[in-house]
Formats: sequence, structure tokens, C-alpha cells
Amino acid sequence: MHKKTAYRWRLSLIMLFGVAFALGTFWLVQVVNQAGRQAEEDSHRNEPDYIIERFSFVRLNQAGQPSYIIAGDKLTHHPADDSSDVEHPTVHSLSGDQPPMNVRAQQARVDQDNSRVKLSGDVRIDRPATATSQAMQMNTSALTLYPDDEKMETDQPVTMQLGAASASGTGMKADNATRQIQLGGRGQIHLPPRAAH
Repeated sequence: MHKKTAYRWRLSLIMLFGVAFALGTFWLVQVVNQAGRQAEEDSHRNEPDYIIERFSFVRLNQAGQPSYIIAGDKLTHHPADDSSDVEHPTVHSLSGDQPPMNVRAQQARVDQDNSRVKLSGDVRIDRPATATSQAMQMNTSALTLYPDDEKMETDQPVTMQLGAASASGTGMKADNATRQIQLGGRGQIHLPPRAAH
């Protein structure tokens, strides 16, 4: 009698461990499957939701007038962070108060609700001459542009040509609204000789 009770207890314990093991395995399989589904959803979320070839995007100011145009060969939108990558971007500023400015680069990332454009690869800025200002050209390898605020900045080496004068430095901040440019680092300025009277 005593042997049968001990046998039943052992058998019950073995069955209990077996059931616990089965439940644990089932739970682990569920966790792994859920993690797999989540990873698949995340990978799909990081995939582009649309791609546009040869596009142009016009941003209007509060008065309903065109403020700037962003164009490029290809725009790829990423829904995960609502950012866009642009191949061969051009940004054309259309501020009514200041001379228009054109910015070109190899690549760009547009983010922060289209208010920040990070340009990279052979960045060139051109501002044509007007009756009140000289032509300006600027070159750098990377530039962050805030088109709504008409500001731009970089921490990379910059060369600038303003009329016949030229300047270079490392780092730059510019405000097109006030027409102020700040060059950083140990820069150089070359001024043309004054014309003889």
C-alpha cells in the first residue's frame, strides 16, 4: 500500500513537471512568435511608403505666396519618422524681400515636418547679383538648411566668393533674411585691390 502511494506521488510529480514544461514551452513559443511578428512589422514600417521621380515641392508662406521650392531627381519617403531622402536636390528660395538663392547637393534628408533639410555631397549655394548686392557663391561638403527661417549652418570647411572678394573658414552660420554670414575657425579673407582714382 505504501509503495503504491509513493509510486502515485512520483507519477503525479512527473506529470506535473511535464504539464509545467509544456505550458512553459507554449509560452516561450508565443513570445518568440510575437517578437517575430513585431520585428516584421517594424521592418515593414521602416520601408518607404512612396517614391517619386523628378519631383518638385512648393512651400507657401502665411500669406499664401511661394516661399521656396525643393526639387530633385528622386524622393523616397520613410513613414517611421516621416522623413524623406532626396537624390540631387535643389532648393530655390523665393523670399520677396531678399535676392533668391539656389542650393544644390548630391543628397538631402528632409525632416522635422519639412522645416529642416540636411544636404550633403558637393553642396553649392548661388545668389545672383542684384542692384543692391553682389553675386555670392559658397561651397561646402554638408549643410543644414532651415528654409522657413531662411537660415543655414555647417561645421564643415566652407569657401565663399562675394563679388571679387573671397573667404574661407571651418563652420558657417548664415541668415538670408538679415544677409549676415558668420564664418568660423581660422579662416582667410582675400579682398581685391582698390581701384585707383
